[in-house]
Amino acid sequence: TTCSVIFGSRRLLATQAANQVVLNVPETKVTTLENGLRVASEDSGLSTCTVGLWIDAGSRYENERNNGTAHFLEHMAFKGTRKRSQLDLELEIENMGAHLNAYTSREQTVYYAKAFSKDLPRGTTLNYLEMLSEIERERGVILREMQEVETNLQEVVFDYLHATAYQATALGRTILGPTQNIKSINRGDLVEYITTHYKGPRIVLAAAGGVSHSELIDLAKYHFGNLPAKYKGEAPSFPLCNFTGSEIRVRDDKMPLAHIAVAVEAVGWSHPDTIPLMVANTLIGNWDRSFGGGVNLSSKLAQMACQGNLCHSFQSFNTCYTDTGLWGLYMVCEPGTINEMMHFTQLEWMSLCTSVTEGEVARAKNLLKTNMLLHLDGSTPICEDIGRQMLCYSRRIPLHELEARIDAIDAKTIKDVCTKYIYDKSPAIAAVGPIEQLPDYNRIRSGMYWMRT
Repeated sequence: TTCSVIFGSRRLLATQAANQVVLNVPETKVTTLENGLRVASEDSGLSTCTVGLWIDAGSRYENERNNGTAHFLEHMAFKGTRKRSQLDLELEIENMGAHLNAYTSREQTVYYAKAFSKDLPRGTTLNYLEMLSEIERERGVILREMQEVETNLQEVVFDYLHATAYQATALGRTILGPTQNIKSINRGDLVEYITTHYKGPRIVLAAAGGVSHSELIDLAKYHFGNLPAKYKGEAPSFPLCNFTGSEIRVRDDKMPLAHIAVAVEAVGWSHPDTIPLMVANTLIGNWDRSFGGGVNLSSKLAQMACQGNLCHSFQSFNTCYTDTGLWGLYMVCEPGTINEMMHFTQLEWMSLCTSVTEGEVARAKNLLKTNMLLHLDGSTPICEDIGRQMLCYSRRIPLHELEARIDAIDAKTIKDVCTKYIYDKSPAIAAVGPIEQLPDYNRIRSGMYWMRT
């Protein structure tokens, strides 16, 4: 009894400490410039900072002809300008001890720098139209990157999953684009993409760490104040992307392991069902053989996978876009266990819809809240959180609001929401490797509403 009292009081202290962390978070200041560009920052008084541009433009805004342009443009970001060569730029950044990075997703392009707070002004210089000088060299770099991506089977499977789930739409295309596009993209394509999509209202200058919001506003006005706010002609329409229950199978019996992703259509960032689906995603969890744990694992699917030696690893995912999303499971299995692993996965999905308990939901809610707080550890993830949320929600959602929305979820919410998106829905499936044992599509489809005994 004494022991349980001690653990109980420790748990209470831990909960109080977590609440204190949430209350002590500095506010996110937001200012909108005349051209619509938003400046958003959180000043934590650190001696280092992360500052970057989050742009509402990714591969979703491309067509078949220019697919790969957004990613190509990201590669041009730190290649020098008319006034400074690439060597000058790299030396300046290295002498500051700073780090530059950039990435492209299906809906966003991001450029950011990590530096000492005192070097903040030099970390925000980025002139889009002056950075298109090394196109030919970057063409070769991107083609090599494509070869590397093709060896990463998880990326390959997720590209196939998007290709089948969003077939014949912009979300179905890859971020890097096809080889023939990489070979043919020219300066004109890059300039056209910039002038079409890099408009003030679609850009956020985000910063976290030791940053002065007023200084950021001045820097934003100086470097980006001339960016246009409006389109000269008609604004480009937002490309709609319909989900199709379907599959892509690439069988290769020479490969040692099968890589499989199965997903249903979920919802966009700002949909009210996003949070319950995140809890359901956390409930299914992830596992790989290095975890150990066996019967003591909290995820039922992890227990089954461990005890039955059903797979090498699995991870649940919930990928959100503006107006749609993919909720599902990625697994890596030996050829002989695919059928069973798929069966138990669907069994767990049906359990979410019909018989999930309050205890399981409470554990998943706590884990989700913990993961959210742990993720915001350092100026870069905080800056990323600010930039992404400003683009997705047009505001930074306070942690206490997120916690309250998670706390409001109970087992009935999970059952209702999962029934809405999983039960009797046609999934999208992508599978690569020795997949002879993967049940045919109709059998998997029937497992979405009735389970064999």
